[in-house]
Amino acid sequence: MNKNAFETTKLAKGEVNVYDFGNVKLHAYKTNDFIDDEVFIVEKNGKAVIIESPCFFDNNQELAKYLEAIKVEGILVAYHGAGATFLPDVPKYATQNAVDYSKTGGGKALIDKFTGAFGEIFDPSVHEITNVIQAGKITIGGIDFVIKQTDEAFDIEIPEINAVYTHMLGHDCHSIVAGAGHAEAMIAELRNYIEKGYDLILTSHYTPEDLKDAQTKIDYLENLKKIAAGTQSAEEFKTEVGRQYPQYSGQNYLDMTAGFFFS
Repeated sequence: MNKNAFETTKLAKGEVNVYDFGNVKLHAYKTNDFIDDEVFIVEKNGKAVIIESPCFFDNNQELAKYLEAIKVEGILVAYHGAGATFLPDVPKYATQNAVDYSKTGGGKALIDKFTGAFGEIFDPSVHEITNVIQAGKITIGGIDFVIKQTDEAFDIEIPEINAVYTHMLGHDCHSIVAGAGHAEAMIAELRNYIEKGYDLILTSHYTPEDLKDAQTKIDYLENLKKIAAGTQSAEEFKTEVGRQYPQYSGQNYLDMTAGFFFS
């Protein structure tokens, strides 16, 4: 599947790009919110499973309206636990560590930060998980998923469309990299994607990407380690990364990465 082979439906705020795999359709909802959220709907035989949730009230309402003709069987809540006013009566699935991440861990800290930054337009309520799941295969709404637990939450393989969901990639965007060890772990995971030959890589802050994008990100991460080793401070590091990647978005992520490398 070509990452650009989709049909677009424009909504009032966001847009939905629909990829047609035959028996299965993938609806990629681009929220156009302040943190560039992306939400994915996997549809088969009129039923659907949603991956992640929007977290701004207007996006919650807009996406719920878009989904009125589809029977939503469940939401997989991994890294984005906020936005609980979105489809409150639909079953919510998550691993226990994802529950902890959103309620008491790093996810909770981000929710608090966004609440302070965006105020009343942001939905800080955390989804109540109705189904705690384990790593491995799970079937929801007649669609198979493979859950892979991560340090913070979980990634999702979708075999029927040869795709994988993870929190972040962004081939021309800075990412939050918590030091050299974290960069190595990210590189290993991306190499695994290439070895498995996924058609699409889905992430919650970017449009669907492909294996060429994964290789671009590997090269970036390798270079990030070299830059960190050759600089003496967070500011020097950020300046050099900015010089080498002037077109990259995500300056706030680069700031956080610099803090990790030069803590």
